[in-house]
Formats: sequence, structure tokens, C-alpha cells
Amino acid sequence: MTATRAAPATTRTRTRTDDPALLEVDGLTVRFRLRDAVVQAVTDLHLTVHPGELLAVVGESGCGKSVLAHALLGLLPGNATVTGRARLRPPGGDVVDLVGCGERHLARTVRGRAVGLVPQSPATALTPVRTGRHLLVETLRAHGHTRRDAPVAADRVAVDVGLLPDDLDRYPHELSGGMAQRLATALALAPDPPLLLADEPTTGLDRPLVDHTLDLLRRRCDSGAAVLLITHDLAAARRVADTVAVMYASRIVEHRPTEALFAAPAHPYTAGLLDALPDRAFRPVPGHPPMLTDLPAGCAFAPRCGRATDGCATLPAAATVGDSGRLSCHHPLPAGAVA
Repeated sequence: MTATRAAPATTRTRTRTDDPALLEVDGLTVRFRLRDAVVQAVTDLHLTVHPGELLAVVGESGCGKSVLAHALLGLLPGNATVTGRARLRPPGGDVVDLVGCGERHLARTVRGRAVGLVPQSPATALTPVRTGRHLLVETLRAHGHTRRDAPVAADRVAVDVGLLPDDLDRYPHELSGGMAQRLATALALAPDPPLLLADEPTTGLDRPLVDHTLDLLRRRCDSGAAVLLITHDLAAARRVADTVAVMYASRIVEHRPTEALFAAPAHPYTAGLLDALPDRAFRPVPGHPPMLTDLPAGCAFAPRCGRATDGCATLPAAATVGDSGRLSCHHPLPAGAVA
């Protein structure tokens, strides 16, 4: 996890959770079959994202965060098996099950239109023989802009993400890593999708541009769109998220409103992550995560947890915590405690 001092939080608009969910994920499970093993990448995942909400999914590298985003858009390799449901309710459109609708429907009506993606590795997502301007103008024209107004809109989107209009005239290999990241963000934002999946969107950016990008995502939510932010940067989550889902070893172990989670973490793993921040104990979580090819039948965090007992050999059921949170732990922390 990135240990950075949290920037001042932006002003957040209260999410209307009484509105129908824009995205409702129910029991999403992803397995990768290898020659001699099965990777349990995502397991029985449940979450909802409402219009106007920014949900941050946090956790150590390799816990399954990016697989979640790619599973929702059908971008997994051929050895992946995906089960469960992921219902998308685009404004003015029919409900779509992202898991069961098939490649044709995803390509024609979902990707880039109803759901945008900021990829974790933008260099692999940018066409190397086209300039940033060509890519951005082409994207805007494909989503309703005319030949005349698309170049003007491209300049405006570039400025929004922190690029100069002249930067668009470069090819991807001429861009720095941070500039490529901002171009990928611009391409995802240009069609104005109601749901944005942002997979580590601040990679390669310095702190001012990190804050600029986070504030841009926050403003999208404040205007009614929704963002699922995948990040290992707890400071980023605290700055802009309405709710935070903590992921460990393919499962969500705690999902709560941001302020409540940072003030009084309930899961020992969440408390350990927060204790690693420099404005807290600056102490890393002891031990290492398990291999996703060899997960235990019970609580996967038990070998690293000072509160574990023999009862942790069985999988804890998810339970309600607080007014609207969910927690999976046999021995949750008392309010305000640390691990």
C-alpha cells in the first residue's frame, strides 16, 4: 500500500442510497485455470454503486482489485471462468447483466458508452501509430460529436485532465508515463459514461496531478455519474470516496462509509492498513498475503492476525456493521480500536 500523508479531503455530496443502484454486483467469482493450479482471483463479491457515488476498492497488490474491473467489462483472458451477476442500470436504458450478456453486447453498448475504463497500464491501451489528438477526436466523433466540434471538445477534455492541447499532437511513445495516464483518463471521460471504472488512475503522477485527477473524478460524481476507484493509495480513497471496500485475498472483508471506516476500522486487516499510514503508526501489516492458488478454507487473514482463534478456521459470514456497512470477521475490533 502507498504510505502517503492524506491531502485535505474534498467536499463530498451525500450519496442518495435510496435511488436504484447503477451497478449491483451479486456473488461475482472469477477463477483462472492454469495447467496445474486454479487462481481464485475474486470470490463471492457483493457490492453496489449508486448514481453520484464514488466507491474506492482498496487492498494490497494481488488481492483481485483489477480483475474485478476487467470482469465487469468482459476483458479477461480465455482461461477465466466468471460466475455471479453484475446488473447495470444505465439511465434511460434496460438493465444489463454484465456477466451474462455476451461479447457482442458489451462491445456495442457497454464499453466506453455505459461504462468507461481508465486502465492501469495506459501504454498498452493506446494505439502507437496515432496521436493523442487522433485518438481523442475519433472517440468523441464515435459518441456523437461532429467533425467540426470534436477537435474543440478534445482540447477541453485534455485541459480537464491536466494536459496541454499541444500534448495531444504527440504519439504515445513520445509521452511520459504520467502524460499517457492522463491521456487514457481523457479517452475514458470523453464519452461521458454514467459509470467509470478507474483502475489506479494516478499511477505515474506527481502529487499535484494526483489531487487534480482525484478532484476530477469527485466532480463527476457530484454531477450525477458514479465512479468505482481501484487504488492502493489510502490517502486517495480518504480524499474523495463516499464508501470504501477493503479487499483481501480475493474477498471484500469490510465495506463501509469512508469517514466511519477511517475513524474506527472494524476488521483487523483494515486497521493494519490504516496503521501503515505515516500520519498514524507508520507500521506495516506483519506477514504476507496468501497465494491465490492456495487459499485456506477459513479466514485468509488469520495467519497475520493477532486476534485469530481456532474459530477462524471457518469462513466468517458477512454481517451488518453500523448503519450501512458490511463486515466479514469472527473477531471484529471494538469501536475506535486498532490492531
